Amino acid sequence: MALERDILVDIHTHHPRPEVLSPRMAGIHPWDATEEFELPDFASCDIIGETGLDFVYQVDKGIQERLFRAHLEAAKRLHKPVVLHVVKAFEPTIKILEEYHLKGVVFHGFVGSEQQATEALRRGYYLSFGERSLRSQKTQSAIALTPIERLFAETDDNPELDIATIIDAIAELKHLAAEELKKELEKNYKRLIIER
Repeated sequence: MALERDILVDIHTHHPRPEVLSPRMAGIHPWDATEEFELPDFASCDIIGETGLDFVYQVDKGIQERLFRAHLEAAKRLHKPVVLHVVKAFEPTIKILEEYHLKGVVFHGFVGSEQQATEALRRGYYLSFGERSLRSQKTQSAIALTPIERLFAETDDNPELDIATIIDAIAELKHLAAEELKKELEKNYKRLIIER
């Protein structure tokens, strides 16, 4: 699959647009974790998720972890990347991920510290930044230190947000031309999703 020039990549959105390249996802969000769960059919998705751990939301941590591990096992078996939702659970998430050797891991909506960003990047994971990321001073520092080959942009669930706005803001923080960043996001998408 060849990517068109000047196409914008939105790695995580709930409002896909035909002019923007976004992966097909399937998964059970940690907010929806229950004791009994049935994973979706992952055959037609590009990325498994979003999945992960949210230790602020009122869902039992043990149930979340079982669901998270089920997603990771499927990702490993099917050789697919995962998109993670992680809230106040960075260290437990990293420890669990160490047990799996996955094709790719994307921390979506990253709002962590420079130290957390460094830890995730050291392991070869991707960081995706969106509207909330840009409002956080500590995360702006994390954006600045994230290599462009480990970076994504996203609109998540804001239907009013244009991905070009996010890309422009990230490019400015990284002292890059927006066009250069767009090309790098295409390469990252191809590396993560298309190349098998």
